[in-house]
Amino acid sequence: MEIRRIAGALGAEIHGVSLGKLSQSETDEIRRVWLENLVVFFRDQELTPEQYMAFAKRVGQPIPYPFVRGIEGFPEIIEVKKLEHEKVNFGGVWHSDTTYLEQPPMASMLLAREVPPAGGDTLFANMYLAYDRLSERIRALLDGMTAIHDGEMLYRGRYGSDDAGKVYPRAEHPVVRTHPVTGRKCLYVNRFFTTRIVGLSKIESDGLLQMLFRHVETPEFQVRFRWQPGSIAFWDNRCAQHRALWDYYPNRRYGHRVTVAGDKPF
Repeated sequence: MEIRRIAGALGAEIHGVSLGKLSQSETDEIRRVWLENLVVFFRDQELTPEQYMAFAKRVGQPIPYPFVRGIEGFPEIIEVKKLEHEKVNFGGVWHSDTTYLEQPPMASMLLAREVPPAGGDTLFANMYLAYDRLSERIRALLDGMTAIHDGEMLYRGRYGSDDAGKVYPRAEHPVVRTHPVTGRKCLYVNRFFTTRIVGLSKIESDGLLQMLFRHVETPEFQVRFRWQPGSIAFWDNRCAQHRALWDYYPNRRYGHRVTVAGDKPF
């Protein structure tokens, strides 16, 4: 197994391993590298759905994705596709996945099946660094604060006419969470789902959140990944955010994603 760091902030490619037939020692090493680098990437992994699920089960507990039906026979594997005619980029804002849940996922992984001839990269950002690079006074202000994460704004109306009357989940989480494995603090607000900070007026909450959202977008916190068919990204949803670029219209992009269960942030 060969590990290649690909950016200063986060991200490593792991070469020389087949995810379809991992040993326990290889699985342990992948997990170590993943925790250290927040997101790891694999190339040339032509996995069947059975093999893909077997890998996901080695690193955690795969769970269905909210509001999206899985592929036939595998409810935990969802299609992530951008078709030629679509003009709205789902995932094009910096975010952590489904933070509106009481127990957001530990991790997500995406396997590219079809990629455009150019474009379609994904950006990832290090939320340990985002917290560490705040001033001491702002860190002191944020520690102990909580924020509301809401699925309503994103999902309302997206999945068809039967949306009327549907109630979307929301949750309250720390603005700064502690990673349950590393013990490190990281910033835990995102543009997609975080709507307000509890205990502040609207103008105060909006102003503070906008500052934090812009801070998250600092280029020095990021890594950029170029997809190829058979590429896999596996990211730690607790301490990394991501953003899918849409610069390939009218081409297609298609892949399979698995979500791995997490716990309640603290």
